[in-house]
Amino acid sequence: MPPQRRKLFSSLGGLVHTNVASTSLTEALPVVDETLAVRILDLAIRIGETMLVSGAPASEVTLTIIRVSAVYGLDPVHVDVTYNSITVAHHQSGATRPITLMRVVKGAVTDHDKLQRLQALLADITTGLTLDQAIERYRQIRRTPFLYRPAIVVATQALLAVGVAVMFGGNWLVMVLAFIAAGAAALTQLGLARLRVPHFFSQIAGAFVLTMVAAVAQLLRLTGWADADMVRPSIIVASGVVLMLAGLTVVGAAQDAIDGFALTATGRILELMTQTLGVVLGILVGLQTARVIGLGMDAPNDALPLGPIPLQFAGAAVIAVSVAVFNGARSRIIVVSAVLSLIAWLGYLASSAIGFDAATAAGIGAFAGSVVGIMVAYRLHVPSVAITTAAILPLVPGAAVFRGLLTIVEANATPELILTGFGILVGAAVVGIALAVGASLGIYVGQPLRGTLASVTRPRTRTRR
Repeated sequence: MPPQRRKLFSSLGGLVHTNVASTSLTEALPVVDETLAVRILDLAIRIGETMLVSGAPASEVTLTIIRVSAVYGLDPVHVDVTYNSITVAHHQSGATRPITLMRVVKGAVTDHDKLQRLQALLADITTGLTLDQAIERYRQIRRTPFLYRPAIVVATQALLAVGVAVMFGGNWLVMVLAFIAAGAAALTQLGLARLRVPHFFSQIAGAFVLTMVAAVAQLLRLTGWADADMVRPSIIVASGVVLMLAGLTVVGAAQDAIDGFALTATGRILELMTQTLGVVLGILVGLQTARVIGLGMDAPNDALPLGPIPLQFAGAAVIAVSVAVFNGARSRIIVVSAVLSLIAWLGYLASSAIGFDAATAAGIGAFAGSVVGIMVAYRLHVPSVAITTAAILPLVPGAAVFRGLLTIVEANATPELILTGFGILVGAAVVGIALAVGASLGIYVGQPLRGTLASVTRPRTRTRR
């Protein structure tokens, strides 16, 4: 048989006969009816709701809902995340109306351990966890209580104030007074929270308590102690200011604004401004009260000097550990947060030594801690928002806030002093904005850098095998 005819017959035979061994089997496509679609969307939106309440940014919540829905056969899914609600919709082909679910998001309660558990659940879902197993796992995570008891939370909040006192080189008596003042403020806020008092008034009460403790602490100078003469009330109040601002989602608000989630960013920024205003009002009321009873404090002419560099690093680590603990983190996040706080503070000191101002140096330090944090978070499977928040908190300008407020209160209607006080507060606000921008920029730079390093190290791992 000529070659051309043989080739023609073999081609025609290929249309009829099939070589089973060389043919890949077609996977069965899941049939998603309306009932199953509702279960999938309900799981996805509940996971997203818990993540948003636990402190995750809106972009991460949106991506998680889309990924969970796609794994179980729903694609595309439309997600709308606002500050207090999440809406998910899926329109099946041929259906007369879309399937739409909405969840109302209650007040945020930061819980980084729960956020880490949800991240692990998402990883298992993408690797083949069935829908029923995923629903059961989520129910267990949702019912998991907060990792630490209230007594431990209050103790670590007071320990945060000790870390601030260490950074400013305070002696042992200042550290004890800072611990007492912050502990009293934390207990006050805990009691008001159990009475369901709005957090705004809780911030006012807590700031008032720590300011009064700092004012009364001046009476220790009458004892004649040498250590009591070195007590600076500004350090005590500054440590409390950092504590009051520790739970605010500065990075999350900035990241939502950059990602284009306008409503969520507006809500978080408004909450941030309201809670900060509560701290300001509490300190102002405390200063006025102390002045009336004869315990007024003199406004410092210059910014509070930091202590020796080793103490600065030690204080930064103590602050980061304290924040991680009262945010519900486990040992892995605690250790990583401490290391990242040292990196962020090193970036701040190096930038200041070069000649950058306080705001720029703080932004550079937050950027350094955030870039390293996003890569470490991927390697260790921990939420990036958890370690980033703890790492940049030592850079919060608590001393500048109190100095500006004290200058305004003690101005006695002197225009120059009032303008000086407002200038100090504006400078503190600029530092806060720089922290948010630096941390957010570090997250965006760290994500592609993390992907590049992963693609470089992956071939080496295969070669070793």
